[in-house]
Amino acid sequence: MKDMFCFQCQQTAHNTGCEGKAGVCGKKAATANFQDDLTAALIGLARSVKAAKATKDSDELMMKGLFTTITNVNFNDETVNRLKEEIDAKKEAIMPGIDNYDVKKIWEDHEDIRSLKSLILFGLRGMAAYAYHAFVLGYTDNDVISFFYEGMYAIGEEYSMEQLLPLVLKTGEVNLKCMALLDKANTESYGTPVPTEVPLTIEKGPFIVVSGHDLHDLKLLLEQTKGKGINIYTHSEMLPAHGYPKLKEYSHLKGNFGTAWQSQQSEFHNIPAPILFTTNCLMPVRQSYADRVFTTSVVSYPELVHIGEDKDFAPVIEKALECGGYSEDKPMTGINGGATVTTGFSHGTVLSAAGKIIDLVNSKKINHFFLVGGCDGAAPGRSYYTEFVKQTPMDTIIFTLACGKYRFNDLNIGEIEGLPRIMDMGQCNDAYSAIKVALALAEAFKCNVNELPLSLVLSWYEQKAVVILLTLLYLGIKNIYLGPTIPTFISQNVLNFLVENYNITPISTPEEDLKKILG
Repeated sequence: MKDMFCFQCQQTAHNTGCEGKAGVCGKKAATANFQDDLTAALIGLARSVKAAKATKDSDELMMKGLFTTITNVNFNDETVNRLKEEIDAKKEAIMPGIDNYDVKKIWEDHEDIRSLKSLILFGLRGMAAYAYHAFVLGYTDNDVISFFYEGMYAIGEEYSMEQLLPLVLKTGEVNLKCMALLDKANTESYGTPVPTEVPLTIEKGPFIVVSGHDLHDLKLLLEQTKGKGINIYTHSEMLPAHGYPKLKEYSHLKGNFGTAWQSQQSEFHNIPAPILFTTNCLMPVRQSYADRVFTTSVVSYPELVHIGEDKDFAPVIEKALECGGYSEDKPMTGINGGATVTTGFSHGTVLSAAGKIIDLVNSKKINHFFLVGGCDGAAPGRSYYTEFVKQTPMDTIIFTLACGKYRFNDLNIGEIEGLPRIMDMGQCNDAYSAIKVALALAEAFKCNVNELPLSLVLSWYEQKAVVILLTLLYLGIKNIYLGPTIPTFISQNVLNFLVENYNITPISTPEEDLKKILG
């Protein structure tokens, strides 16, 4: 008998699914099952809203519930169950007597139905993270919120493949609106990102490391630590914060600590400072730093101090002063030995140089663009992305985003007429920037995106990468190279559909793939 079933992330056991006492991510079987119960309650909530009407509270619960079930967000049975109880109570208040759904039916369904429902469910989870980040900044979109209910309701119905496939693509369509919403929320709140070189050396003295994706939490912490002699360092997907002008105003936002999320257990070992997790990716916490890890928002882990909705970071600040930091400056490097990384190449920045880029293409000084990015992870084969970038010709530009960039963002591979060959566009949500740039270039060259000298070479790990892929498919973008593996939850028939209609290609070797792309 299976203790659990989960196959929503790239590192799922045996590339088939986690079924034992715990998942590869460290989530215990009981927690996985409670998260299935939470998902069942969200489907029940969607059913109640279909029968009656949503409320602002139900909207927030829908986003929080979906966000909570993303990989590496919540390991805490107590908080998962408490959230389920809130959702059940709201469902009863909206329309009494509505049943929740048995999520096991999804995992036990025909493989093609399971595949399509999984794409919708995991896509909604990823989109909920983006919607929630916008929500805390005061930005919402009725179409996005409404689709959470529509999608979750559909998952609980006996729909055919013909009914589900349009919903898969609609998930990508609505996510485009959601990413645009978060882009607007971030830029109106913090300014348009600008290219910024970020040091990796940690200065002596007290400091705090901030991980996750939530710029709002970072801003609040920066404000509360102002003038206290505590430096703030970003970690993993928080790196792009350094490009935002209103965050750059804080002189104690000093640099970036470490590399991508999957290295945290070794990089945080005996760290003389606290770490604040604002979203995923939190890994099981080791004893050598467990007393210094804090969570907030939807992140939760047993026995760790959680900063509540009041966002009073005093316990984190006190711990930073108690730990004291390093006694001397501590040089750190990226994966390839670089001492700095650069971020801030949002669509606003890149498109301000559109004229120069077009001239360089027309003069054959730029012959190809690559988007190489996505989620990083610990699975073997991810060094592919480092080698791929190293082997790209000198007349090519590499756009990158999300934590997959840590495989190569500390490399110096040169410039083209003053333009750096590696341009970090930001967090995973900033795939929106890549889309904006691609559409603008297509308009400038009077062609469609698939006719541009542009190739997408993507890595995936969790559900935000899934929904970005769905957005690219909705836009009709073809010839995507995807790795390090094809998602387990995509059935053979669904994969055949994606290959035939979008020419999705599994990565092979950098040499072979570059030869295919460039000829």
